Amino acid sequence: MLTPLRLLLPACLLTSALAAAAPAALRSALTHHAAFDASFDADFSRGDPRLQFLGGPKDAPPGPGEHIRLAPGEGRFGGALRVARKNPVRPFFTNAGILDYQAGSWSGTVSVWLKLSPDEDLEPGYCDPVQIVGDDSRKGFIFLEWSKDETPRLFRYAIRPRIELWNPRGIDWAKLSDAERPMVQVARAPFARTRWTHVAFTYERINEGQAATGRLYLDGVPQGAITGWQLDFGWDPAKVRLVLAAAYVGLIDELAVFNRVLSPAEILTVRDLPGGIRDLR
Repeated sequence: MLTPLRLLLPACLLTSALAAAAPAALRSALTHHAAFDASFDADFSRGDPRLQFLGGPKDAPPGPGEHIRLAPGEGRFGGALRVARKNPVRPFFTNAGILDYQAGSWSGTVSVWLKLSPDEDLEPGYCDPVQIVGDDSRKGFIFLEWSKDETPRLFRYAIRPRIELWNPRGIDWAKLSDAERPMVQVARAPFARTRWTHVAFTYERINEGQAATGRLYLDGVPQGAITGWQLDFGWDPAKVRLVLAAAYVGLIDELAVFNRVLSPAEILTVRDLPGGIRDLR
């Protein structure tokens, strides 16, 4: 009978081998990385690397401007995307090759670094630094959010399936109780103007009914899970987008998408990469 190799390796070598394997596994799962160093466009993508824009001033083409710009040297690593004030422009990346939403079972992870003081920097109203949207928010909606009225602002991660599955009466989001919202809510999240905060969220087995889950991590620490909901969507894959900076004010850096759910250990690895996501490429 052969002895398994791991039993023959000293503990230190086994630990090193596992650590060396982790970046390779993350690299194979990475579908998109936008560093915002020298360009709005992604530095690596299995889909369309272009950051596109919707909305903007009347009679003007949508695009970056005085309110959305690159900020060289201000990022967690290199440059960053800076949003100076609340505005109608919605930067987005497309679905194919990046998110790869499908009508069958769908899973993934999004990682991003944010820098802001929510109570000082955000203007009135909801703020969503990252959204995954389809052709109709009543058919599914995934988003990070700061609440609009509370002080301090509450930070949330929500996965809203088809509206008839979670809110058949069509009650306004703000009027529902916490238990009636498919979300993770954090009362005092560790955001500040003086530090970068790593945010990661997972979505697992979407479109498999109550088998689906979602999890939120802040600085690598689990904040809670969305479970027990029938998370079935009805999106047209051709119209799915990864949207940034909806009413957001602050800095965004190192946006990355993975095509599977990362484990808690892998999320810590992503958080601690010395040079950021480029270390995986």
